[in-house]
Amino acid sequence: MDDAQRYTIGELSRRTGLSVKTIRFYSDSGVVPPTDRTHSGYRLYDVTAIARLELVRTLRELGAGLDEVRRVLAEETSVRRLAEAQLALLEDQMRLLRTRRAVLRAVVHLDRSTEEVKLMHKLATMSDAERNRLIDEFWDETIGGLDVDQQFAAWMRSAKPELPDDPSTEQVEAWIELAELVGDSDFRTTVRRLWEQQAAQAGGEDATPVRTKEEAARWWTLFEDIEQAKEAGHTPDSERGRELAEHAAELWARQNGSTDGPAARAELADSFGAPYDERLSRYWELLAIINDWPPHPTTERQAHWLADAVRATLP
Repeated sequence: MDDAQRYTIGELSRRTGLSVKTIRFYSDSGVVPPTDRTHSGYRLYDVTAIARLELVRTLRELGAGLDEVRRVLAEETSVRRLAEAQLALLEDQMRLLRTRRAVLRAVVHLDRSTEEVKLMHKLATMSDAERNRLIDEFWDETIGGLDVDQQFAAWMRSAKPELPDDPSTEQVEAWIELAELVGDSDFRTTVRRLWEQQAAQAGGEDATPVRTKEEAARWWTLFEDIEQAKEAGHTPDSERGRELAEHAAELWARQNGSTDGPAARAELADSFGAPYDERLSRYWELLAIINDWPPHPTTERQAHWLADAVRATLP
């Protein structure tokens, strides 16, 4: 194009594909001012104005506002900086849209009421900080003020739900269930009571000795053997059940520094057969789903099977 040539708004419209109304708006806004005017006052534009108009159109399509466009054109900021800002904004919007999509899928799957859907959307669109605060409040209420193992308590607190940018329906459902669980007053009372029991036993004669890593590994191996025995159809009072009970009694005596006998075995059975709230395991199962961790291992069923096996050895 000729640098000296001038173009009317109509010609500019045909060259750029923008409407006359849009070009006039940018011109009136000072974003793409006219280069010259005819004797009758009609606006004329040169090739620089055409290039400027193309840039404006591109920036607007990227979502830039007029003030941002003016800063770029005035070289107060660069196109790169503007693109970075717009990219960050767009990615935030996409994350929100992906989360909303997962919520809608969860709504279809769970078939919740209108009020529950509102709560689901609120929970699912929480920021990482808001989700962490919800979990922190749960542990504040259930552990706060108790004389417990602070290192262990800190480890429990450190596990936080981290929804990915593009969560699956299962992950959104898991987070919603987790948020409802930690907000349940009955569950909080149950967890608080367990921590109070631990605090009361700490340092006392009835305190359960802390297992070493080697001892913990032996118990895990035993639980794996119990699971295999259960899958094979062995009952607690079977010969295999007796073998595993003998092994457990040996581990229990070694861990407690005591002598194996009816009293020790009764204590072992009571310890492993105590009522257990399955919601405690569910908390960690849900965290594993949300954070895409390996499935959370649970030992409650094996522990109760073992308790019955040990009781079967008592006179």
